[in-house]
Amino acid sequence: MTVTTDIISCQTEGDGDTVDLTSDLARSIAASGLKNGVATLFIGGSTAGITTVEFESGVIEDIKEVLETLAPSGRNWRHHQRWGDHNGHSHIRSALVGPSLSVPFVNGEPVLGMWQQVVLLDFDERPRSREVVVQLLGE
Repeated sequence: MTVTTDIISCQTEGDGDTVDLTSDLARSIAASGLKNGVATLFIGGSTAGITTVEFESGVIEDIKEVLETLAPSGRNWRHHQRWGDHNGHSHIRSALVGPSLSVPFVNGEPVLGMWQQVVLLDFDERPRSREVVVQLLGE
């Protein structure tokens, strides 16, 4: 078994911005030379998450609406009081979605459904530079 590591860098707009990482993941797998294994994607930080969705505007807006219902941005979160910033909702949303995702790959291609893309969701209240670590284990 071989382990390789790659970094996907991207700029986000914050506030629920969703970035499709699927083609970046496919490039990381291809560049590794590995044919079969598992890719783990991880976003450092506590105001973003990684998941899979059908990357289309309706789903993206629905996710934003559901997360606004579960962790409203206008609430006076205790995090605001402790740190003096106003991104408490971002931390809660990140915890709900999670910072990592594992995707198998076969014959050098990620195994995803026809309408399934790997996405980074940025919940912070401002634009950010993000780095996603892609670690591949395979042969």
